[in-house]
Amino acid sequence: MNLLDAHLVPAVDGVAYGLLLFVVAAGLSLAFGTAGVLNLSHGMLYAIGAYTGAELSDGTWGGLAVGLAAGTAAAAAAGAGLSAATVPLARRGHLAQALLTFGLALIGGNLLIEFFGADELPVRVPEALDSSVTLLGHRYPAYRLCFILMAVLLAAFGTWVLTRTRVGAAVRASADDPQMLATTGHSPRAVHTGVLAAAGALAGAAGVLGAPIIGPGAGTADTVLMLSLVVVVLGGLRSLWMTFFAAIAVGEVQTLGVSLAPDWAPYLLFAAMAAVLILRSQFTEPASAGHGGGDAGSDPVEWLRRRLSASFKGRGRGTAEADGVVRSSGRGGPLSRLLRGGPDDSTLASRGRQAAPLLILLAVLIALPALLDAYSLSLAGSALALGLLAVSVTILTGYAGLPTLGQTAPFAVGAYATANLADAGWTVGPVQVVVAAIAAALFSVVTGPAVIRARGTTVLMITLAIGELASAAINQMKSVTGGADGLVGFPPTQALWGGEGMIEEDQVYNYALVVAVVAVVATIAVLRSPAGKLLTGSRNAEARMRASGHPVGRYLFMAHIGAGALAGIGGSLMVTVQQYLSPADVGFEIAAFALLAAVIGGSTSVIGGLLGAGLIVFTRDWVASSWPGHGPLLLGALFVAAVYLLPRGLAGLRLGTGARGPAKGAELPPDHDSVPAGKVAP
Repeated sequence: MNLLDAHLVPAVDGVAYGLLLFVVAAGLSLAFGTAGVLNLSHGMLYAIGAYTGAELSDGTWGGLAVGLAAGTAAAAAAGAGLSAATVPLARRGHLAQALLTFGLALIGGNLLIEFFGADELPVRVPEALDSSVTLLGHRYPAYRLCFILMAVLLAAFGTWVLTRTRVGAAVRASADDPQMLATTGHSPRAVHTGVLAAAGALAGAAGVLGAPIIGPGAGTADTVLMLSLVVVVLGGLRSLWMTFFAAIAVGEVQTLGVSLAPDWAPYLLFAAMAAVLILRSQFTEPASAGHGGGDAGSDPVEWLRRRLSASFKGRGRGTAEADGVVRSSGRGGPLSRLLRGGPDDSTLASRGRQAAPLLILLAVLIALPALLDAYSLSLAGSALALGLLAVSVTILTGYAGLPTLGQTAPFAVGAYATANLADAGWTVGPVQVVVAAIAAALFSVVTGPAVIRARGTTVLMITLAIGELASAAINQMKSVTGGADGLVGFPPTQALWGGEGMIEEDQVYNYALVVAVVAVVATIAVLRSPAGKLLTGSRNAEARMRASGHPVGRYLFMAHIGAGALAGIGGSLMVTVQQYLSPADVGFEIAAFALLAAVIGGSTSVIGGLLGAGLIVFTRDWVASSWPGHGPLLLGALFVAAVYLLPRGLAGLRLGTGARGPAKGAELPPDHDSVPAGKVAP
């Protein structure tokens, strides 16, 4: 009984917290499951409602009603605007949507802070609810009990509308068969806008009512988004009841779990999210589903698989072509021609043209110490470190077909390995780089089986969970990572054995440049080798590769390990350049930046990934320094501009294909077909 008394209040708090998350997650599920939009700005819609409600709250019932109406309307309008913003991306799939909505979230979050201030706003509830009541002998806030009732009513009303009304029938029909819906006189476009407006309204209403629970502040949007994603993943998109129970479970972990097992609570949510996704992926055969995920009717990878099957129908197995993807004897030559997408371009002149951008970029990088001041040169070194992270994302997203938001995990492993080596007296640069690469590769060996089985958006969510678990471990393992305070004060790196530690900015930059060049050249060499062609073939025609007897899973696993090692080298360089390390350097935001850098450059362009990383660092640190406090706004604008203006990345512009859109429903950056398979776009 004493145990029940001790944990009764946290348990009831968990119900209130869970119901709040249920209302928010219902909107996110509606946007993704019905409108088909992976909305990473959903937390910002909650923040709009929370800020509006807090600003209009005056301690009266009228103030609460006005705040609820205004916050709901503002978030609904933002949701409708989101519908208009995503229409041009209808054929580009969920990755483009995720990048766009993440950019809009950065912009919206910065504008909210600019308008309402950076401090968390106080929320004044009606006087009758600003008290406590007796609950089984314990005092408990009256507002939270009232909120439980309001959340239940809101959820019940939403469920009734969706399942019992003509509007709900139209919404369900738009998800199942929009063409049939159009024949009944309803506009699928109008229904799409209405669905996203309703999703925004749910988030906004939850923000107003939940402001006393999850108050409006600088980190509110991120917290709500992450927890809502966990709820949607655990509950799925098919059943509101499953979403309801998942939300209650998440709420209990966030409150009762912290009370019962504070050391384990940070891991439980994302561990459960990863486990559910991994188990689901085990029941989906990659060879039939394709890398893009989703059903065959809307997935361009499945369409390509069928096209390949038709192309091979009736053909016998011949001798493998020397320049083909399938190189072993008897593995069928026609596949190579289809995957390459053009004639053989292996002449010396063609190779010279491909190498020209790399040589030009190298010349510019070598000249930077003579052109930049110390601060700008340090930013260039940071860009090289982030660039290697972006290249590792390029390998997984562009070549292996595994879009990732979790490469900051091996990046962090390499970074913390380097910092701890330096602190222990091992300051020789090559040793640090090798150890960082090995540590990150071993980490990728452990996590690889969880990643390579899944496809499309599922991969994105699994890798996100891995990244968040790594962040939780960083905050918990203070003896190794320094926790939230990070690590600082370790000796500088030595470029060679017996030398002195590098202190001058030009020394550090030149060291970082040498390491980055070696890593990039090695990466390009591997991607242009038969191994790289096999990896590209596995991405573009997985079913045919499997049918030809190729161990596609092994190819993806090796790519995952190689990409992890490269990310670890990037983490090592970051520590050498910065001479400090904090959790913010390896968090979700950096993972999103690396993915954006890969998309800006072109998902199959190694050099493009480096340029994209440089553009991000230039915007975040150099441009934003002249407009303090608006770095997120500038980065968000960069995200949005890149998604709209560079559908195929910088490599696509170079090839004259930047204006062409991708195939409908593509889960990956749309420039995967702008470079012949097996070739690395320089």
